[in-house]
Amino acid sequence: MTRPEPTYDLTRPQQWLGGVIFASPHSGRAYPGWFLAESRLDAQLLRSSEDAFVDRLIRPALDHGAVLLTARVPRCVVDLNRGPEEMDPLVVAGAAPVMTNPRIMAGLGVIPRVVSQGRAIRDRPIPRAEAESRIARLWHPYHRALAALIDEAVARFGGAILFDMHSMPRDALTHLPRPRPDMVLGDRNGVSAAPRISAGVVEAVTAEGFRLRRNSPFSGAYITQTYGRPRNNVHVVQLELDRSLYMDERRIEPRPDFDLFQARFARIVERLARLRPDASDSAVAAE
Repeated sequence: MTRPEPTYDLTRPQQWLGGVIFASPHSGRAYPGWFLAESRLDAQLLRSSEDAFVDRLIRPALDHGAVLLTARVPRCVVDLNRGPEEMDPLVVAGAAPVMTNPRIMAGLGVIPRVVSQGRAIRDRPIPRAEAESRIARLWHPYHRALAALIDEAVARFGGAILFDMHSMPRDALTHLPRPRPDMVLGDRNGVSAAPRISAGVVEAVTAEGFRLRRNSPFSGAYITQTYGRPRNNVHVVQLELDRSLYMDERRIEPRPDFDLFQARFARIVERLARLRPDASDSAVAAE
């Protein structure tokens, strides 16, 4: 019997202190041989869609009593921040055409069509049965683990705070007016987290001197939409980091001053890990 392919790493602190979870669904870099064989792109180009090094940047959260959930499966294999129904008919043979989903139209469905700069991953669609098998093997285990962590946090602490951590290419910001943000907070325009939680993120980021923008150009995708329920005291905030702050985007290597950025960001992580869900937030969100 073939062993299941690992899809994530779940790391707990010595003591979970307050229902805070840091997750990185796009930092996976375990490229299966079967996927490399079917792709028209080499491994370096495939890595352009990774949130490379984000898992390293959030690791200090363990020292402050938060739980880490980090992907192993790469985003270009299966995107853990998409719904399992978000199938691209140009990728999955027999999938129904979807003309109203901008993510699918951009080639960024649950099984992506492209990586960074619109480079096509494969030459032909895959069968629907194969797509469903990949989602069952690689997508569902991560989301079962995430949902279980949130349920555990609610049971133990009365609520949960999930920081869904991502990175963004510098060229994704070129259309924005200057000065461009270093980070983008996404809370679905206030729907996925209570104001107090989002304000805590703003305070943590700006205290380190970084420029922050809210909900534009990224307000959150499947994870914030699905799990953020402030009425139930479950808060989800997506945080996007400008990759050029800490890595060479072309080579996908840390910048020479990576350690300096990592130290600054560790102080942000510490502040976020000290936030706590509060039962009063659910009452505020319900008003």
